[in-house]
Amino acid sequence: MKTLTYPSIALCAAVLALSACNSEPETFNIGSGDPMAGELANAGNVALPPMLRASNTYRCKDNSLIFVDFMTDDVSANFRSEKGGPITPLKAPEAGQPFVSEDGAITVEGSGDSITYNGQSCRTG
Repeated sequence: MKTLTYPSIALCAAVLALSACNSEPETFNIGSGDPMAGELANAGNVALPPMLRASNTYRCKDNSLIFVDFMTDDVSANFRSEKGGPITPLKAPEAGQPFVSEDGAITVEGSGDSITYNGQSCRTG
């Protein structure tokens, strides 16, 4: 009786492994398609949120600091009364008009080096 050698054992293992293969391509997604395809095809465009255009620190006449982030849509801004403090979103009815908080307590007019915050003038730098 002869002993089997390593090459013959490897050959048998390869034949067994390959015999389990199916020559037909594997099929994925056998279902009837996307159930929301019609709704997605008729859906309108999605408006992306505005990006940050400028982030400025202003010193006001009463020597207080305020932080205002102006957005690219020209009708949105974020206001903070202290660095790292809570953000108050501001909206303007249209570009060029004052930014106002939802409760009306904060008004910012302008968007350059000098702005008006609740009636007092503020400047960057």
